[in-house]
Amino acid sequence: MLFNPAATYGIGQRLTRDAAERLARNWSMVLFSGALLIVSGVLILSIDWTVRSLATFVGALFIFHGLIEAATLGVGDRARGAGVLTGVLSALAGVAIVVWPAPGLVVLAIFLGSWLIVIGTISMSGAFAARHMLPSWWLLLITGVLEVALGVLALADPGATLAALITVGGIWAVAAGVSRVVLSLELRRLPQEAERAYASHMSGLAQSADNGGTHPGSRAARTADA
Repeated sequence: MLFNPAATYGIGQRLTRDAAERLARNWSMVLFSGALLIVSGVLILSIDWTVRSLATFVGALFIFHGLIEAATLGVGDRARGAGVLTGVLSALAGVAIVVWPAPGLVVLAIFLGSWLIVIGTISMSGAFAARHMLPSWWLLLITGVLEVALGVLALADPGATLAALITVGGIWAVAAGVSRVVLSLELRRLPQEAERAYASHMSGLAQSADNGGTHPGSRAARTADA
C-alpha cells in the first residue's frame, strides 16, 4: 500500500529524502500493474465472456492486485502491515471466486462490488494522505470515488445482466490502470522533488538567518508592539 494514513505517520507535510527513495522503488512495479490493468480492462470490454470465464478472469485480477499490494513498500511498519493485510484479503477473495463451483451472476456481483468498495475507500484515504507529496493526488481520489460508485452499482442489482458486470469491471480496470501509470511516473521523480523541496527549505532558513534570524512579519509585529 503506497499511501494511507499510516504511510505518512511521522513524516508531516514535508517528505524526507529517505522516505521518498523508499516509495520511489515501487515505481516500476506500479507502472507494470497499471499497464496490465489497462490491457485487462480492454479485454474485459471486448471479449464475449461467459459467467465462468469472467469469474476466473476477475478472480485472477484480485489475486494479482493482492500480490502487488503485499509486495509494495510503504513508509514504516504500519504502512507495510496495512499493505500486506489488504493484499492477502484481495488474494483470498480472488481464490474464492476462482474455486467457487459454477458461480452465478449474484455471487460474482457481490464479490466484485464489495471488493471495489473496499479498495475505493482505501484509495480515497490514500489520496488525502498523499496530497502533500504528489501533484496528482486528486487522480487517486477520483479513482477511489469511481471504484466506490462502481461497487455500489454492482451491489445495488446483483442479479443484473452479464453485460452490466462486464461494463463495471472493464471501466474499473482501465481507470485504475491509468491512475497507476500516472502515479508511477510521479513516484519515479519523488526523490528529486523531495531534494528540491529540502533545498528550498534550507535556502529559506539561510535567508532568515541572514536577516537576523527572523521573518519580516515578525519584525513588523515587534515594531507595531513598540
